[in-house]
Amino acid sequence: MTSDGSAASGVDAASVHGKLIRHIVPFLFICYVVSYLDRVNVGFAALTMNKDIGLTPTAFGVGAGLFFFGYFIAEVPSNLIMMKVGARFWIARIMITWGLVSALTAFVTGPVQFGIARFLLGIGEAGFVPGVFLYISMWFPAAVRARATSLFLLGIPVANIFGSPISGVLIGLEGLGLKGWQWLLILEAVPAMVLGVACLFILTDKPEKANWLSAPERDWLVATLASERAAIEKKHKFTLAQALRNWRVLMLAFINFCSIIGSLGVGLWLPQIIKQLGLATTTVGLVAALPYICGAVAMVVWGRMSDRGSDRTFYPAMSLFVGAAALLASTVMPTPVTTIAALCLAVAGINSFVATFWAVPSGFLTGRAAAGGIAMIVSIGNLGGFVGPFMIGQIKEISQNFTAPLIAVACFLLTGSILMIVFGRLAAQDVAQPAASHA
Repeated sequence: MTSDGSAASGVDAASVHGKLIRHIVPFLFICYVVSYLDRVNVGFAALTMNKDIGLTPTAFGVGAGLFFFGYFIAEVPSNLIMMKVGARFWIARIMITWGLVSALTAFVTGPVQFGIARFLLGIGEAGFVPGVFLYISMWFPAAVRARATSLFLLGIPVANIFGSPISGVLIGLEGLGLKGWQWLLILEAVPAMVLGVACLFILTDKPEKANWLSAPERDWLVATLASERAAIEKKHKFTLAQALRNWRVLMLAFINFCSIIGSLGVGLWLPQIIKQLGLATTTVGLVAALPYICGAVAMVVWGRMSDRGSDRTFYPAMSLFVGAAALLASTVMPTPVTTIAALCLAVAGINSFVATFWAVPSGFLTGRAAAGGIAMIVSIGNLGGFVGPFMIGQIKEISQNFTAPLIAVACFLLTGSILMIVFGRLAAQDVAQPAASHA
């Protein structure tokens, strides 16, 4: 008999895992590609938009980052609502809302309107990523959860791999009284609304309703997930209120904050960083895809290694360390080619963190505590999406280059790496204590 009980029930666990990945992950992956593209395509729009509507580097950094304040405000309520109404309806609502707001951003006329549009986009999209993380924890057993998460999060590099060249083409469009950056924002928003409607027909709210699994497979999956939740709750039983003030949740939130300063700070400014190397605007899109090709490969490999390892915290810690070291190296490289190579390694490290980090909170949070705790980790972390772009814009405006901004970002990544190691050691020491002591 296997440790998961699959042999005794006559169910092949590997077969069920495969069905889960095939039926759930591809659609969520496509949704995330569109989500991330709509979040960061403003970085490409900025190549011509900033001049058209009068955005300084600081104004662009502030406006782009306001997305994450809206995200922060609505994140936890959104996840709790999803627990009540179900993922199918709520994720559909999120996608349709953000598609509309993203398209309307094409018609802003100045810094204030740009900031308002980004803030509203954050509110509209809030809950999507933590909602999917929660959804994955409700469907995937621990043995395959990091793999499923890393495959979903491949949307980040894939959005940049394909989105960068596409955005580079779209920004050159003109017609019907609209400029290229406006066409870019409008055309890349349409898929979000289409996929939002598709959610209503494709997603299944609970494993108990999965008609694409046989009855024995459904029973085994439900029993396995219930057994894992019971094992977690035996060690860590949190109410929602306890989870929201628990040291683990707050520490992970700050680590996530440090990582997002890197991922969104670099992501939003990468086209301009590359352009400063002396490349033409149309070439920037192709070159900007290279770091994310490296990131995609690294995410899959690192996610699989994490599932096989015994220490979940080692992998995200090493990822941030590699990202920090590579960013620092990119500031002293002698040629554009070596600079881009260092940026490729930096993005690979940052993306590998995302692929392995989210297996950590699902190891001690369940139920409403998971809904609220994961949302808090995402929402506080996403404030880094404001700090990163703003910090880079502010420092660049003073220094007139990207050397000092990238050094600052690297310092945050290094801090996150150190804290991840500390978290792992504290969690190991704390695991035997009663759950009440964590409140």
